[in-house]
Amino acid sequence: MQLRQPRLAEMVAAILRDRILSGELKNGDELPAQDELLREFQVSRPSLREALGILEAEGLITVQRGNKGGSVVHVPTAANAAYMIGLVMQFQQTSYADVGEALKRLEPVCVSLCALRDDRATEVLPQLRLIHEQTLEAVDDEVEFTRVTRRFHEALVQLCGNQTLILITGTLESLWASQEQAWASKALEAGDFPDVARRETGIRAHERIMRLIERGEVEQLEGFARVHLDNTMRYGLAPGASVVSSQSLKSRLP
Repeated sequence: MQLRQPRLAEMVAAILRDRILSGELKNGDELPAQDELLREFQVSRPSLREALGILEAEGLITVQRGNKGGSVVHVPTAANAAYMIGLVMQFQQTSYADVGEALKRLEPVCVSLCALRDDRATEVLPQLRLIHEQTLEAVDDEVEFTRVTRRFHEALVQLCGNQTLILITGTLESLWASQEQAWASKALEAGDFPDVARRETGIRAHERIMRLIERGEVEQLEGFARVHLDNTMRYGLAPGASVVSSQSLKSRLP
C-alpha cells in the first residue's frame, strides 16, 4: 500500500500547531509576519497561505486580512471543544434521551471519583454544601430550584479530578441543563411541576450523596447516584423533548 506524502502546507501547519500546543506560542500572540515565515520554511506563498488556512479552520489562529495583516493565536479551550461536540451531536440529530442515557452511565463514575479524592473534605464537600444551601433556599421557586439542583450535579463532575471526564461529561451536563430548564418552565406554566414533597426527596438524595462522599463509600455511592439520576431525569424527558441544540450549549459556556 502506497503511503500518501504530506503536502508542504500540511507540514508547515503541523510545525506551527506544535508551537501553539506546546505553549511556545501563547494565546493572543501574533505569528511572525508572512515574509518571515516564508524565509523560515522555504515554501511558496500559496503553500503558506494554505497552511495558515488549515490552522484557522482548526480555530488555532485568526488570519487578519487587509493592511494590518498578521495572524493571532488562539489556544484550544475546553469550552471550544465542548461546543464542537455539541455541533456534531446536533448534526447527528442526537436526542436528549440519548444524552440522558449517557449521563446516567458517566455521572455516577464522576461521583465515585469524588469519593476517592484524598482531599474531598477540603476541595469537594465545601463546594457541594454551598450549592446544597442554595438548593434549600430555592425550594419554593420551581425554576430556580431546577437550576440549582442541576448545578449540584455539574459540580460533582467538575470536582471529580479526571480532566477527560470533566470535558466529556461536563458537555453532556450543559446540554441536559438546557433541556431541563426548558422543561421546568413549561411544567410550571402547565401546573405539572413536581410538588414540594418530591423536591424534598431530591434534597435528601443530595444529602446522602454528600455523606457517602465524606465516608468514601464508592460502590454504594455509584449505585445510589445512578438510581437518583434515573428518578430525576425522567422529568426532563417528558413528551416534547427534542434533539440537541448546540446554541443552548453555547449560551452556557464561558
